[in-house]
Amino acid sequence: MATVEDVRTIALSLPDTDEHASYGGRPSFRVHKKGFCNLRNDETSISLYVSDLDEKEALLASDTKKFFTTPHYDGYRMICVRIAKVGVKELRELITDAWRLRAPKRAIAEFDAASR
Repeated sequence: MATVEDVRTIALSLPDTDEHASYGGRPSFRVHKKGFCNLRNDETSISLYVSDLDEKEALLASDTKKFFTTPHYDGYRMICVRIAKVGVKELRELITDAWRLRAPKRAIAEFDAASR
């Protein structure tokens, strides 16, 4: 079971990432000033980028206890994740994938090289 602190630790471990207060002071994580993950108002879930609307629909269909959306995200490639319903490994994959979608190619290349 993942925690809010796991979200912060994972996000800030990614290259060129910073934490920034967003929308009412909620923590948001950015790479080169492009947001990729943020803590929602309920403080028990996050919203993050996915590759496209098909991936969003697939995740929503896969497990409604983990994944959800709101009308605010209709038509956008963002999904909401209940933090306590995912493990740390899955959370790391979701956050890293969101980071990859927003990070510059140079940062991704450096990350991949360091991960080998």
